Amino acid sequence: MPINETIARYSDFSFKTAIVVYALVLVLLIWQYATARSRQVAERELVSVGGSAVDPAVPGRIDVPSAKPLSERLGNTAFSVLVVAIALHVASIVLRGFATHRFPLGNMYEFVTMATAAAVVVGVLFLREPRYRAMWVFLLVPVLVLLFLAGTVLYADAAPVVPALKSFWLPVHVTIVSIGSGVFLFAGVASLLFLFRLRQPDGAESAGVLGAIARRLPDARTLDRLAYKTTIIGFPLFGAGVILGAIWAEAAWGRFWGWDPKETCSFIAWVLYAAYLHARATSGWRDTKAAWINVAAFIAMLFNLFIINMVISGLHSYAGLN
Repeated sequence: MPINETIARYSDFSFKTAIVVYALVLVLLIWQYATARSRQVAERELVSVGGSAVDPAVPGRIDVPSAKPLSERLGNTAFSVLVVAIALHVASIVLRGFATHRFPLGNMYEFVTMATAAAVVVGVLFLREPRYRAMWVFLLVPVLVLLFLAGTVLYADAAPVVPALKSFWLPVHVTIVSIGSGVFLFAGVASLLFLFRLRQPDGAESAGVLGAIARRLPDARTLDRLAYKTTIIGFPLFGAGVILGAIWAEAAWGRFWGWDPKETCSFIAWVLYAAYLHARATSGWRDTKAAWINVAAFIAMLFNLFIINMVISGLHSYAGLN
């Protein structure tokens, strides 16, 4: 069937608008980050010069509800705007599918769009509470970078897939892999923040910008648990995607496994995630060492996405650029 150019333009418009709205959310969250810190400093300074609380039991005193702090209002606004950004993001995927009359996972642009959507949805599920909002700054930065690359370097016009991808296995295999990749993006960010937070123990007063940033994050144990919980979700998803890819390979090429660069790198990343889960449950490895393994696995995922698809030639090359 011919491509519906009108719907394709709506898809592209939704994609670009989602990037702009995500950027607005990031600005609001950074503003919240700064104002929340300033308010904490101001409260400490007030106490240090002899400020004291007023006794609410004083006769004749009328309690007037205080306005919500600016940081809280910014956080609430940012989360509301984030919902709009996610809706636009998902709409761009759905509209691309309607425009091309196929499942919208036929090239790197569409894969990255789906994976980043999965990452922000995981963020909504795990970072709903206000105490986690500081983490959104660090999740949205890589999401925005990936979306920018998807919309520029990796962009592909709406078009039918090449004959090699016309299979029942395309929506099954690639959907599971892309969602698993999005979950791993969240887990990788959580592990990096865990390692960063370890350098600022609870109650310590580190000087400088890095110390101030670390104190706004959840404690190290919480970050470690978030990384572990999401990796537990992503590990079987990605593993199932690799297995389903092998089944598709047998149907398409007559063999389950041929050590194609994409297959090999995916397997290495999956083994690294298995090593992380094992290390996380092993005494003496469960903290810093395990987190570094998780980071290494995420780097392997990025290498698989960009270097394997764009530099190294293999049987998966048809799923690369336009």
